[in-house]
Amino acid sequence: MHDAGPNDSTAVAPMDKPLRWLWLAAAVVVLDLGTKALMSSLLTYAQPVEVLPFFNLTLLHNTGAAFSFLAGHPGWQRWLFALVAVGASVGLTLWMRRLKSDERLLAASLALLIGGALGNLYDRLVHGYVVDFLSFHMAGWYYPAFNVADIGITLGAIGLIWESVFEGRKQARRRRS
Repeated sequence: MHDAGPNDSTAVAPMDKPLRWLWLAAAVVVLDLGTKALMSSLLTYAQPVEVLPFFNLTLLHNTGAAFSFLAGHPGWQRWLFALVAVGASVGLTLWMRRLKSDERLLAASLALLIGGALGNLYDRLVHGYVVDFLSFHMAGWYYPAFNVADIGITLGAIGLIWESVFEGRKQARRRRS
């Protein structure tokens, strides 16, 4: 890429307002905390409510990370995961500030990751655990329960992988032509 002047239409300028994507992070947080509060008020802890033959609503409290990683420890992991969530959110927000106007998928992916991290951070700080309630299962096998914040994190990670794989190919083609 070359240094472009202000009148060069081929230049990709930094996004005018890259942090505008934080509305998506805020939406994930609001939806996450709202659904967690609703499920906490409607469901009895660890008592599945069948919605479909392969899907239950089951209120669970996760003191660990993904797939209950480190859940069996005495509580120090709460602060470790909170610190990781704060660090990741700050780092991703700084990254988002540097995006260019054509990097919409990347911006949305970062926002989803930030929203998911902040939704679960709230739970860790306020409750000491993350509220999970979405439970998929089949033939006696149960996928670990999760929540809306986890969906945001997963979709954000998929977006980053997509961007990394396919945008890298586009840039390589541009350099060759």
